[in-house]
Amino acid sequence: MRAWVVHQPGPVAGGPLRLTERPVPEPGPGELLIRVICCGVCRTDLHLAEGDLAPRRPDVTPGHEVVGEVVAAGPGAARFGPGDRVGVAWLAGTDGSCRYCRRGSENLCPGSVYTGWDRDGGYAEYLTAADAYVHPLPPGFSDAELAPLLCAGIIGYRALRRAELPPGGRLGVWGFGGSAHLTVQLAIASGAEVHVFTRAPAARDLARELGAASAQDSFDPSPEPLDSAIIFAPAGDLVPPALRALDRGGTLAIAGIHLSGIPSLDYQADLFQERTLRSVTSNTRSDAEEFLRLAGRLRPRVSVTTYPLGSADRALADLAADRVTGAAVLVA
Repeated sequence: MRAWVVHQPGPVAGGPLRLTERPVPEPGPGELLIRVICCGVCRTDLHLAEGDLAPRRPDVTPGHEVVGEVVAAGPGAARFGPGDRVGVAWLAGTDGSCRYCRRGSENLCPGSVYTGWDRDGGYAEYLTAADAYVHPLPPGFSDAELAPLLCAGIIGYRALRRAELPPGGRLGVWGFGGSAHLTVQLAIASGAEVHVFTRAPAARDLARELGAASAQDSFDPSPEPLDSAIIFAPAGDLVPPALRALDRGGTLAIAGIHLSGIPSLDYQADLFQERTLRSVTSNTRSDAEEFLRLAGRLRPRVSVTTYPLGSADRALADLAADRVTGAAVLVA
């Protein structure tokens, strides 16, 4: 089978990915063999390829927004069977016994493993995944539209919850890619007023089309004080202006797995008046189940640009250069 691997992490212009031929993997106990139909291209994949996120093993295959068809089930895999259409997301496994897992915070499990980081992911024609961590998919979406829901949508949903947006509140969103364009629709559907800050003119246009009250450049002042904010862009220099845009008691959540350095914060200007700064770490399976049910009910518009599997390197380069509006998806 064809599979991309992170052969030599480095700038995407230098070609850190390599397309290889590998044997089709065999499902082990509790695992499924899945034929990849399509796989979303996440900014985390870019961080992995460029070395901002260190690969956990050599020549790992990236990709964790996988829509596929079950081909075979290993011993003990009982939730899905051959022919089922399923989704494979970022969280690939936990130890199930640590204090974090026991309290329902499996996203914080020290033994957690991840698709496309610890386990080979979806930039390939086949992959294996633990049956217990694979998701049923909501109806009403194309395969390409479903792919971004499996990470961009799920992590955006968790980030929105971490931002503690009050009913009818004002939400600021910095960065407007695959995750943000879905999260904004959830917030608007809940009655929120949303203001978007992004450097890409096409992204600002999309934000307005989706119902944002305003869309401006990343460092423009907010039109009004915000109750909550989310930073999706991996840029630490956005943290001070986002905090300063918050009203008293507001909360800022940072949604990315990687963030560049945060400049010095001024306590009085940035954090006083009970403003809160929070990180977002992975997601739980409950987050995924809740979001996918919600997506099936709300039917958010999913903006995608498709690429053939053989052009994964071009898709990452386009993502790095802000040439993708919405989400990029590889089609096998």
